[in-house]
This record gives sequence, structure tokens and C-alpha cells, in this order.
Amino acid sequence: MEILELNYLDIEEKKEYKSIISKVLQECFKEEKLNGKNLYVNVVLTNPKNIKQINKEHRNIDKETDVLSFPMYERGEIEKIKLENEDILGDMVISIERVENQAKEYGHSFERELAYMVVHSFYHLLGYDHIKEEDQKEMREKEENILNKLNLKRDN
Repeated sequence: MEILELNYLDIEEKKEYKSIISKVLQECFKEEKLNGKNLYVNVVLTNPKNIKQINKEHRNIDKETDVLSFPMYERGEIEKIKLENEDILGDMVISIERVENQAKEYGHSFERELAYMVVHSFYHLLGYDHIKEEDQKEMREKEENILNKLNLKRDN
């Protein structure tokens, strides 16, 4: 079963994007023991204008952002389910232009920044957040674990 459904909204398709996203999601699914759960992630790659519109429509926040996450399950719910048919874990919307800009700003590769966006959004899909300091610490540790396993450290 394919764990990734990739869609492009008003940006050019590039094989590099799918390769990076697929590699990251495979590691995330493996780490969180989601293989065999019949789940997949829908990823939409877009531009700043579209992500701002989606943010406004779905979150009532009228500003551009780098990534949006729309989970389908509550935290802890996935461990308990056994799906007969495939189902969506959630949706990720990523602004490729923001990924490019942030990679330059933080001084690392496009691959590392896109991988970070995907792993960050993935953990939001699992119900993690970073509002409280202790939750942020837990989420950051999980993110860094995945990126380290993929050898995508901060200086890459």
C-alpha cells in the first residue's frame, strides 16, 4: 500500500519532492509502527498565496505559513484502530517557496528543510503539538530522531 498521495497546486511537479517526502514518511511510519495500518498521508505542495487562502478558510487565520496539518484522528486513537480498508491519516499542505526561503535563511539544504516540514506535520497528524513547553520538547525529540535516522542534520 502506498503511504503517500502527492498533489501539486499551482506549482511545478518535481521528482525530487516526491523522493524526499516518501523517504521521510516511510521512516515516520516505521518509527511509529504504522506500517500495515492501512493509512496514508495526502500531501499538497503549493505556493504562498494558496496556503494563505487555505489557512484563512480552515483556521480563520489570514496569513501565509510554511505548513498546515489536518489530522483525521485524535492522539492515541490510531494505536487502537484496525482498518479493513485504507484510510487517510491526514492532510499536509506545504508551501514550497517557504521551504526554499527557510532553507536559505537557516543555512541548510532544501532537502533538510522539506524533510523537516514533513516530519513536523506528520507529528501534528499524530496529535502532537508545541503549545506547551513540555509538549514542544517531546515533539522536537521525535522530529530530530527521524531527521537523524535519515542523516539530515541541521547543517545539511
